[in-house]
Amino acid sequence: MQIADKVFVVTGGASGLGAGTVRMLSEHGAHIVLADLQDEAGRVLAQELGQHYVHCDVTREDDAQAAIAAALELGPLAGLVNCAGIAPAARTVGRNGPHTLDMFQKVIAVNLIGTFNMIRLAAAAMALNTPETTGERGVLINTASVAAYDGQIGQAAYAASKAGIVGLTLPVARDLARDGIRCMTIAPGIFATPMMAGMPQEVQDSLAASIPFPPRLGRPEDYARLVHQIIVNDMLNGETIRLDGAIRMPPK
Repeated sequence: MQIADKVFVVTGGASGLGAGTVRMLSEHGAHIVLADLQDEAGRVLAQELGQHYVHCDVTREDDAQAAIAAALELGPLAGLVNCAGIAPAARTVGRNGPHTLDMFQKVIAVNLIGTFNMIRLAAAAMALNTPETTGERGVLINTASVAAYDGQIGQAAYAASKAGIVGLTLPVARDLARDGIRCMTIAPGIFATPMMAGMPQEVQDSLAASIPFPPRLGRPEDYARLVHQIIVNDMLNGETIRLDGAIRMPPK
């Protein structure tokens, strides 16, 4: 699939990985709906790039439907990139007692249920598209995390939510194969994003120290380059790609 003149929805598109993706897609001639809760930042970025912003809580069905409807006003929906997410940190039992159930439920709701909410509605719209010459009708790209595999202290809720996204990738791809819709997931490592900045410093330091090479935090443009490759390479389907600079040793 080529990007030029195609319509995309990017959740969490006002900042971080989402904003990096929006910039990349815009540079390649896409029409984009930025769906986010950060209204001021979202509107500023959309205006800068000549794109479209909608207020969207991905956990709400009506908000998600409105984001897809806004995209369909621009043309057939070709792609969805799910970047919306939260990452509060709390130990299972901390100084003030057990991990609050409300926090755990909220992280699962935003990161996992919100991702699937957008997937199901975007896929329903894509299934109506006239297929490309390859038979493809659309592509879904989700954001998990290396925490899905290597969760750190204080990441029980976050790691569980991201592991859920990894787990749904293959079955969704299998479900949608007959419609010519691909589903891929990216599992970023330690990236310099507003979400990272919101973590306790001790968590940030621990995560950053785990990067062997390249010895730096990831950048939104690193993520966006992989999004680009997934979109244009129609052989990529049903898989999660780690993007973390880790050098993993084979099991002994």
